[in-house]
Amino acid sequence: MLSERRRQIAADIVARTGIDEVMIERLVRRFYGAIRRDEFVGPVFEERVVDWEPHLRRMCEFWSSVTLMSGRYHGRPMEKHLRLPVDSRHFGRWLELFETAANEVCPPAAAAYFIERAHWIAQSLELGVLREAGSAPGDATALERR
Repeated sequence: MLSERRRQIAADIVARTGIDEVMIERLVRRFYGAIRRDEFVGPVFEERVVDWEPHLRRMCEFWSSVTLMSGRYHGRPMEKHLRLPVDSRHFGRWLELFETAANEVCPPAAAAYFIERAHWIAQSLELGVLREAGSAPGDATALERR
């Protein structure tokens, strides 16, 4: 159960952005539709995601937890990403596709909120992947380049 403080913060986010579970689902579906069509990042997902519906539901839970502090997601995204054959270019493209989807689906305040969190998530995952691979980021991570 959410603490009272978390509930207040979530209510403030909803009031400022209009984000709700329906918007999250529309964004997730639009974004992953673009991912699947993308020639660069699409193959990384297609090789690993066998059944897309459970993945999309899980991503809705993830974004609900990230944006609305719902606590619906219980997973370890870093562990999943450490095994992927990705580098800074993949994270940069992921961000481009996410920003486009957010701006298409969401009103400006919600899009900005989603995008801000997506940048933080991409940077965190990118740094973890690079560290696991034993390399350091080039001049900048995908977040810093944008």
